[in-house]
Amino acid sequence: MSDLLQAGERLDDLERNNCHIIQNPDMFCFGMDAVLLSGFAKVKKNENVLDLGCGNGIIPILLEAKTEGKHFTGVEIQEKNVDMARRSVAMNGQQDKIDIVCGDIKEASEIFGNAIFNVVVSNPPYMTENHGIINPDSARAVARHEILCTLEDVIREGSRVLKPNGRFYMVHRPFRLVDIIETFVKYSLEPKTLKMVHPYVDKEPAMVLIEAIKGGKRRLSVEKPVIIYGSDGQYTEEIRTIYGY
Repeated sequence: MSDLLQAGERLDDLERNNCHIIQNPDMFCFGMDAVLLSGFAKVKKNENVLDLGCGNGIIPILLEAKTEGKHFTGVEIQEKNVDMARRSVAMNGQQDKIDIVCGDIKEASEIFGNAIFNVVVSNPPYMTENHGIINPDSARAVARHEILCTLEDVIREGSRVLKPNGRFYMVHRPFRLVDIIETFVKYSLEPKTLKMVHPYVDKEPAMVLIEAIKGGKRRLSVEKPVIIYGSDGQYTEEIRTIYGY
């Protein structure tokens, strides 16, 4: 496996079906948010899935390992991430189940067509472009800030590529929740399930997981929150078992 690595890269064990992922610490390594999203998203047998802004491919790789989905596609604009993701997919022997496409989220419906996917997932940039960008040309800045696409771009294109009654799963920050819900509704995506993620039981949430259904009826369920750390500072049982972190 080490012969697939390039300068500055490392190989991480995902502890799922003997899957590994190539990462470059100088770019943007995946975090808890991607793992939580892969556990929150429901992918049924024979469903086709699109990850908008797949980075180094972590979510398609985890979803292929965890679910019975038919096929998984990731679209990513940064060529270095695309290259790493494709090498990880090949290393894991997932080429028949995962495609990584180099493309712009803003053009997803032009790339793939309308009403193609059963499920869309996204771990998009959390911050607007005005939130303290240090280097707008860096890979980390692109991953964290809405430099190359906005929240509306992600939701609009996700809605277009989803089939009727298709499901959109997103992880984001709670301070953007009003924007998320308003934009979902604008593009005929009805929020159905919401789950907050707290670092500790007595701390305010750091992330929000949300499911929306294309053309769904209006009814929102708020699930029991996820707590990441126990009072001993270790991962909770939920994080270790359900999410496999």
